[in-house]
Formats: sequence, structure tokens, C-alpha cells
Amino acid sequence: MTIPLSKFPHLLFWLPSCLIALTVSMLPSCQGTSIQPPENDVSRAMENGYLAHEGYTRSLHFTRDWLEHADPETGLIPRNLNDSKDIWNAKDAAADNYPFMVLTASLLDRDLYEGKLAGILETEQKLTNRLDRLPDTYSFSKGDFEQGELNKEEIIFGASEYIKDGLLPLTEYIGQTPWSNRMTALLDDIWKNAANETPYGVIPSLNVEVNGELLQALSRVYWMSGDDKYLDWAIRLGDYYLLGDHHPTDDFELLRLRDHGCEIVSGLCELYVATAFARTEKKEAYQPAIYRMMDRILEVGTNEHGLFYNQINPQNGEILDKGIADTWGYTYNAYYSLFLLDNHEPYQQAVLTALKNLDHYEYYDWEGGSSDGYADAIESALNLYNREPLPETKDWIDSQIQHMWSLQDSAHRSGTESYRGNGIIEGWHGDGNFARTTLMYCLWKAQGVTAHPWNEDLYLGAVPDENGILISLLSEEPWKGTIRFDRIRHQHIFNLPLDYPRINQFPEWFVVSPKKKYRVSFPSGDTSGSYRGDELIAGIEINLEKDQQIAILIQPIEE
Repeated sequence: MTIPLSKFPHLLFWLPSCLIALTVSMLPSCQGTSIQPPENDVSRAMENGYLAHEGYTRSLHFTRDWLEHADPETGLIPRNLNDSKDIWNAKDAAADNYPFMVLTASLLDRDLYEGKLAGILETEQKLTNRLDRLPDTYSFSKGDFEQGELNKEEIIFGASEYIKDGLLPLTEYIGQTPWSNRMTALLDDIWKNAANETPYGVIPSLNVEVNGELLQALSRVYWMSGDDKYLDWAIRLGDYYLLGDHHPTDDFELLRLRDHGCEIVSGLCELYVATAFARTEKKEAYQPAIYRMMDRILEVGTNEHGLFYNQINPQNGEILDKGIADTWGYTYNAYYSLFLLDNHEPYQQAVLTALKNLDHYEYYDWEGGSSDGYADAIESALNLYNREPLPETKDWIDSQIQHMWSLQDSAHRSGTESYRGNGIIEGWHGDGNFARTTLMYCLWKAQGVTAHPWNEDLYLGAVPDENGILISLLSEEPWKGTIRFDRIRHQHIFNLPLDYPRINQFPEWFVVSPKKKYRVSFPSGDTSGSYRGDELIAGIEINLEKDQQIAILIQPIEE
């Protein structure tokens, strides 16, 4: 019996068990040890597989179609496809678009990942580095930098954007790679070129967005590298804002709580978390200023549903921009971090209030209806849902992702060009954030499990099952490959002492510990086996015949 899945995807959910067949080369037969999961759990897992499949397909089409517009001489992608098609720049092309092409390909197309996309990184460094290893805007038509004179402030801004918006989340998921090396090189050379004197030492910039981004990067790279210089630099910035006369709510007359401003709140709180584990005397010194900032923002910066306004004057409480920040969760990440660290329950309650009120924003046009606005708003919910899994939050995320995806199908025009029918969303660098949040969503729907090699005939979804997960796999064509399980990335990659929520973090769902043992059961075939976590991380081999669906139950073994 052949099921035409591409035409009738919901038929996936009732394939009878008699049609299921499986070859698993690594699993020993253990008759009588299977556990039969509820049928509706298998259906929900397969439905998640269908959603993940759609998201992966959209992200891969985005990546491949954008690369069709790369400069033919250099291979670099342009900033936008309209008024700035002639340039590559760090703060947009490199920061917002390119890294999520890399991440997409790392999951879905290894040849593209190891080939063209790796080549772009090499070319970018060769052509665009201008101030030590810091890049500047490059003109394709000139074959040289766009501007004749070097502007150090702009170069530092571009490098900080590249680090925080692109390379940091990329490293959070794929780990130590040439991209993480690029990140630390940029961070080092930003500080090598610091020239702004303060009572607390020289800092690279007086721009609040740059410093917020640097605080986030420094706080994480400190743990990843174990090098005290990164924490020392972060503390220099922390002292400047928390112990001096640049406190975000005591001293600012304008505090932006949306993108391009909210970074300072999260950055200072990330530093606060770091000092709690590494420099406790600094944590104590910062604590009054941190809580003053956070309390004041809640007092004057939120609406009746607990979401943040775009801009406020924190001193007099005036709302300067009544629009709702699409990055509302970026700021609530900071509140939840303080709750995790200090067990300050009012901050947990503030997060829960916002999550419970999302139904008021089912039809809200984030950032004027931009896919980038939807991406940030969905990420905001998804990262917090990972910590507080409210059913109403799940429903809101599912509805909003469908709206964001629909924007890829609409006609988006740039001059005389139409992008209907391909993977390009709006033809600007914000398209990368569409893929970023889509991949976050897909990994949630698969509970962090990935298939290698992936192809468009394969469907993989999962749901939590007691203390483990239930996976459903189906392929429309014969498939042989491995399924790999997620690890505790915040420890294995960044060595963080606490998995606090972070801007652009790829949340961990079902993760395995390398030395712990797990039972992998195939209920329909009455087959099961015991594996260490490191074996599941490396991957278990699966053979599927055409139109086969299998269920796999993974549970930790109590010792």
C-alpha cells in the first residue's frame, strides 16, 4: 500500500502497524521488552514531523535561492536585493543572513555547508578585513571597500553585530568551528582597538547597542574559553553602566526596549549571572543596580498584558513609543535569568503574565507585518516556553509560525523583480531571521533529534513521553541514515554554569548525557536495546523502505 504523502500529509498519522518495517543494524533483539505507546502520541509525533519537514524545506529553499543572488566574482551575498545589491557588510549581510544559511545547511545539506558556505567565510576574511581582523563594507563593483576612509566606530559596530546576531547563536548550536574562531578573533580585535576612556578603563564604544551585544558575547565566551580577559572586559562595561552615571533607568532619558536597544538589559543580566559564579564580590556590588533597573522597567515599560513598549523614558515614566516590542522575550530572558539565579519569584510571575496574555496578539502585525518581526516575537515565546511550557503558549507559537511561513509564499517585489514561488521572503537581510526562528521551531517539533542525511522525502517528529521522548519517522522513498540526539550544549559548547535563557539561543529539548544509559525501543517490532548517551549523540542507524513509518521510544535507564 502506497500513501501519497505529499498530497495527503495527514494520512501519515494512521498508518497501520502491519505496514511498518524496519532494519536497525545496531539494535540487538530483546523480545518481550517493548512498550506500546498510546496511538494518539504516535499521531502527535508524526504531526510534529510534518511541521518540522515544512520548516526545514522552507529554510533550505531560503538558503539555496539567496545564494543564487551571490556576487559572481566573490561569492559573497549582497546586503539586500534592491537598493544595496552591490555591497556586502558585516552588520547586515554577515550578521543577520549568512549565519542562518550556514546553520540550515549544517542540518540539511552537508555538501553546501562544507563547500560554498565555508568558502564564503574564507573569502569574507580575505577581502573585507580592514582594521586588524575587523571587516568593513565591501563593494562588488569597485572590488574594494565602499568607503575610501576607515571609520573605526562603524567597523566596531558591524563586528559586534556579526558576533552577537550571527556567530554567537551559530556557535551555540554547532560548537567549535571556523565560525567560532571568527567570533573570538572579532571579539579580541574589537577590544584591541578600544579607545574610549572611562573611570573604569578603556571601552570600545559608547553606543549602548554595541555594549549590550559585547556584554552578551563576553559573558558566554568567558565560560567557553576559560580566559579571564573576557570577564575582565565585561566587568569594565558593567561598572560603566551599573556603578557609574550611565545606569539604564536612573540616567537614561530614552530606553529602547525593542531591538537595537534591549540588548543592554540582557547583556547586563548575563554579566550578573557570570559574576554570581566567577566574581561573587561583583555580583553583590551589581545587585542593587540590577534590581533597580529591572523593577523600573516592569513599572513603567509594560502594558496591561505584560508586554514591553518599544521606547520609554525610565526617569519620568513617559511612554515614547506605544508600539509593542517584537523582541519582548529578549528582555524577559533577563528577568527569567534572575529568577533562576536568585529565585526572585516576581520576575517569574512577570514572564508567566506575558505568556498567558499572548492570545491578545494572535493577529498583531509585529514590526508592521514583517517576517523579521514575527521571527523575533515567535522566538521570544519559544525560548520561554522551553522553561515554562504553558499550553496556551504552544498554541500561540503554532499559529504564529503559520502566519510567518505564509509570508514566504506571498509576492514580494523589489523594483521589477518578483520573488513569488521561491525561498526568498522579503529580499533583505532580515530574511535570515525567518530561517533562524524556523529552525528553532523545527528542532522543538523534533525534540532536538536530527536525521542525517536529511532529504525532502523524510519526516521526523517527536513528543515528550514521561521522562523520555517518542519519535515518529516516515520516508516516502527508501532511506538509510542515522538519527542523532542532542547533547547538553550549554555545558558541552559554552561550559555555562546555568542554562539561563539567552537572546537567539537554540533551546535544548530532549538531551542525553554521554555516560548515561538509555533504552531505545521499537514497539511495533518488539525490539529494544540499551545505549550510552555518547552513542545516541553519534547516531543510531536506521533503514526505511518506501512509505514506512516507525515509532521509537527513548527513555533513560535508572541506575
